[in-house]
Order: sequence, then structure tokens, then C-alpha cells
Amino acid sequence: MKRTITSLLTFAALLFGGLVGNALAQTSAPVAPATGERVAAAAAVATASPVKLTLPLKEGSVRFLVIGDTGTGTHQQHELADVMLRYRQSFPYEFVLMMGDNLYGGETPTDFKTKFEDVYKPLLDDKVKFYATLGNHDGSNQRFYQAFNMNGEEFYRFARGNVAFYSLNSNYMDKRQVKWLEDELAKDTAEWKIMFMHHPPYSSGGKHGSSSGLREVVEPIFLKYGVNAVFAGHEHFYERIKPQKGIYYFISGAGGKLRSGDVKKNSPLTDKAYDTDMSFMLLEAAGDELHFQVISRTGETVDSGVMMNQRKKAKAMNASNLTVSPIR
Repeated sequence: MKRTITSLLTFAALLFGGLVGNALAQTSAPVAPATGERVAAAAAVATASPVKLTLPLKEGSVRFLVIGDTGTGTHQQHELADVMLRYRQSFPYEFVLMMGDNLYGGETPTDFKTKFEDVYKPLLDDKVKFYATLGNHDGSNQRFYQAFNMNGEEFYRFARGNVAFYSLNSNYMDKRQVKWLEDELAKDTAEWKIMFMHHPPYSSGGKHGSSSGLREVVEPIFLKYGVNAVFAGHEHFYERIKPQKGIYYFISGAGGKLRSGDVKKNSPLTDKAYDTDMSFMLLEAAGDELHFQVISRTGETVDSGVMMNQRKKAKAMNASNLTVSPIR
């Protein structure tokens, strides 16, 4: 009953309260840079030295960013957001995929403002769209928040160019969602089919590890309909999983929190991992290639490479032996 009342109150606040009004309730909020500091930081971004890109910047490509578990509003989250802004000057990504746990510790209008709007204000002002998925710390009514672009749905699809993106609610993979996913994939003619959700089907995390129950439900569907790549969060680190049954899997869950040293050593699943600082991913779909670059809070590249479209390469190579070509 308490959860229902809280959910209804959150819904009412989203619909009628507004998120940027002058009469926001005074609640405790994470310590974040003052407005003047953010303006100065944005100015510094404009004059900063050029970043080092491994992405090809091909004409007509689909460019986007992946980040997860962001909703803290801490100084570290703001610092990572400044790096995101800096990289956009050289790599003009069009939108951001959010891997869930979009807000920690509350979902009042103040929380939306201090943990999302204030953090990513320069990107939002520049019309960069954020597409969210729901994590285990997220209330269902986040789907009504306009800036998350969920259009009132807990799971949804959108497309850009030759890429179809599917946001799944991994908290409740019920029959209705499974039927919707199969129906959508059955008629999908996109060259790239990308899933993003909160819980990782494969993970080397010591805290959580692989979501095997979820994997039992979704993996057969992914294989049946030719899904190319799967992105998740939940684990507060970055991990590139060795291709599983011909599908690429990534974890990008260090956008607002870090679980330092949590990746299991010598895990048979890991191709590359980074659990010493916060991070995000840049991606570019260009023809038959999906390029990626992983950036830390200090602006360093911690992983990069290119993936080939499995379905188009199926005649030339065995899907079970797919590899990611690293860029050194």
C-alpha cells in the first residue's frame, strides 16, 4: 500500500508539479558544482585541447553514447558529464542510451533536477536526447518523464538510420513484454538490432554477476531474430564480454557510481574490463561496422574496437568464433 501511494504521488508530481519550477521542495541533495562552476566548466570544455578519437566519423553514420547507473548527482557524476560534453565537440553524438538506475534515493521533482537535469544541462540545452530504461532502483512512473523519452512505456523501440534500439524492462520480463519483443523483432528489417536493459545477461561482477534467469528468457529470442548487441548496467563498472553465441554483450554501469575492483579476476567471460573509475561509451554504427570507444572520468580511452555485423558475415565466418577487433 505504501509503495502504491508513493508511486501515485510521484506520478502526480511528474504530470502536474513540473521539474523546473521556482517552488521546488527543499530536500537534501547531493553536493554538486554551483551554477557558476558549471558555466566555467562548460567554457573550459570549449577551449580544451582536442580529444583523441578512435571512431571513424563516417558520413551518414549513427552516433550515440551509452551510460548507466547515473542518478546520484554527485560531484563525480558532474565531472563525467563534463567529459561527455568535451567529447561531443569532436564526436557529435545524437542521443544517449541510459542503462537504468536513473535516480537513486528518491524521485521528487528535486531529485529529477539535481540528479539529471542539472548534471546534463549543456547536453539537454543542445537538444541531445536521452532514452532511458528502468533499473531496480527506478519507479515505473519514470516512463512519464518527458526527458527520458519513454513515451509512457516500460519497454519500447525506436530507430535511427539502419539501427533499431530496444529498451527492455529487465525488472519484470513478463509474458506481455516477451510477446511484444517477439512481435517487433519478427517484422524488424533493420541491419543492426541493439538491446539495452538494466540487468546484464552475462557479467563477471563479484557483487551481482550474470542475470541467468533473465538470460534464459531473452537469449533464445535474441538468437532467433538475429540481435547483434546487448548493453546493460547494474554492475558499477565497464565490461566487454566475450561474444556469446554470436552476440556482443557490454556492461556500462559506472556513470554515477563505481564498485572498484569488483570484476572477477581471470573470468572466462571477460574480454576487457575497467573498474577503477567511472566511465561511458561512445558508439558509431557505420554500414556493417559498429565502432566503440570507452572513456574514463579523466578523459582517457580505456577500451576501443570495432564489431562486424554478424548476420552479414555469417557466410564468411562461424558466428560462434566472432571476435572484436581492438584498436590500439
